[in-house]
Order: sequence, then C-alpha cells, then structure tokens
Amino acid sequence: MPRKIVARKSPIHGNGVFAVAPIRKGERVIEYKGRRRTHDQVDSDTSGDVESGHTFLFTLNDEWVVDANYEGNDARWINHSCDPNCEAVIAEAEGDDRRKDRVFIESVRDIAAGEELTYNYGIVLAERHTPRLKKIWACLCGSPKCTGTMLQPKR
Repeated sequence: MPRKIVARKSPIHGNGVFAVAPIRKGERVIEYKGRRRTHDQVDSDTSGDVESGHTFLFTLNDEWVVDANYEGNDARWINHSCDPNCEAVIAEAEGDDRRKDRVFIESVRDIAAGEELTYNYGIVLAERHTPRLKKIWACLCGSPKCTGTMLQPKR
C-alpha cells in the first residue's frame, strides 16, 4: 500500500505532514511512535521543557508518555491547529500493561492531496497559563478559529 503522507517544510511551523493522496474521514493515518517513558523520566529530562514551546511528547496515560525525541516517526511533525483535520486517538492495549497503549492519528474529515495534516495538541500545563506561557506556546495555525495559543483551558 503506497504511503498517503509525507513530511516536509510547513507554512504553519517548521516541518509538517502533508497528504500526497486523498484521505477519507475516519481513516487511521499514522501511529505516533516513540520511546515509552514514565512521567518522572520525562520531567527529569530537557525534552519536556515547558519553556521551549516545542514538544515531541504525547501523554499516553497516567503512567506513560510517548517520547518521539527517541525513536519517533513522521507523526511527530504533525502541527497543531485550532481547526484540525485530524485527531489523536489512544487505543488501550488488552491487559494491564499501560505501556502497550498506542496513539493513532485519524482524520476527522476528508483530506485532499496537498493538505497539511493537523490536530489539536490539547496541551494543559500544571502551572498557571500566564500571558508569557501563552506566548511561548503561541499557535500559528492561521485558522479563523485560532485561539492564539496551543494551551487548552484547564478542566
């Protein structure tokens, strides 16, 4: 089966992932891959620095994080958007080993060849979302629905 996506320079930010063939609504596009690490391991490393405004970390569950800084694939290049055409779906593995859970990026609408794939990162920081942090985590999606930040309201 030919690949339907390719990573290349993005007008949104840095690298991005683009459809090279049409993608149907509800289609599983790619798995978000990387090394499984505990939250404590990630917190003691510089790859999860909230001051950077950049992350390849994906919270899998209460125990584990997928760290695409290590052994990551093209899914790590999918940019954030406030009006995304994809979503991240966590698939829980059978049994009690939460390390085996997986993250898939699936389309929420039909995507034409040439379109950039995006999803809402859903970033919620433990600390107060100050204007300074909102600026560090600025959103550049360009959508009319853009909130200006990748940070999501705390629940």
